[in-house]
Amino acid sequence: MTRARTIVLSPSHWHVPLYGDRIAERHDVIAISDHDPSAVAGLAEQWGAPVSASWQQVLAEQSDIELAYVFVPHDEMRDACLALIARRIPLVVEKPAGVSIAELREIREAAEREGVPIAVPLVQRGGPTERWLDRAGSALYETAQFIAGPPDRYLVNGSPWMVDPARAGGGCLVNLAPHFVDLFLRSSEAASVGVAAAVSRALHQSGIEDFAALTLTTSDGRIAVIEVGYAFPGSPLKRHCAFLRIGTEGSASVWSDGTASFTATDGATETGVIDVDSDPLYGPFVDAIADGLVDGWRDLPGIRDLEATMTIIWDAYAAAARRGGR
Repeated sequence: MTRARTIVLSPSHWHVPLYGDRIAERHDVIAISDHDPSAVAGLAEQWGAPVSASWQQVLAEQSDIELAYVFVPHDEMRDACLALIARRIPLVVEKPAGVSIAELREIREAAEREGVPIAVPLVQRGGPTERWLDRAGSALYETAQFIAGPPDRYLVNGSPWMVDPARAGGGCLVNLAPHFVDLFLRSSEAASVGVAAAVSRALHQSGIEDFAALTLTTSDGRIAVIEVGYAFPGSPLKRHCAFLRIGTEGSASVWSDGTASFTATDGATETGVIDVDSDPLYGPFVDAIADGLVDGWRDLPGIRDLEATMTIIWDAYAAAARRGGR
């Protein structure tokens, strides 16, 4: 099995432990970078890779890079991605790929100009929640709630920049909502979406919003209501989530404990229990990256998918600002 010569930029990102074992199995990590090298000593040992204090140093020292994972703070994503694209290095970048839609578009335009593939870990795609909701058919009306733990967890999990709005671009809206906007876009196949939004910091009184509510509408009358937050108490439960899709084939719902129900248009109901934890979805994503590198990840979400999603997210922030929020 060929293992791509891989660099990982800023693996102190809170998602990287979910990738770690599969990256070790599927890639040959030749270098990593992090602003706090001591914070990634365990991953450096696991991957057998040297650590640099900056991604610029890694690019200066490594000449034969076949793949890059970009987990840098959001305000550094534009520069890191453009530098990799200039070297024609295929890359995986976490959402939101910058702190504005303009930065994301600059990345996308450069990648398309240079023919560099970009994959994005919108890991809810194809996961148990989406598969169950898809039983309802194309979404007509949809609700999604995903309320994660308090924002101060980022102060202790290696990503303190996530509570700085200038560096992160925002709070729970920019971080959590993209997954569920993407699922609605996939199901509805909407080419354009209107958005109304409200955001609040009322619970934690921090610099970033800890709750956001979006209402998405399409020209043919489809509606999605998406609520995300850093408002769940710190707990082993980690989060509250709930989903409902009313579609062309019936109604499907999923709850925090995995209880799931589908009622078809003929009135027949089926129930089940699924795994709603998104953490296990990151390992298979690494496998898909390794398996699909040769063809440019044609079957994975890419930078255009992220652009469609983040256009709505940034529009939501603008809509909330007009209401006096954020």
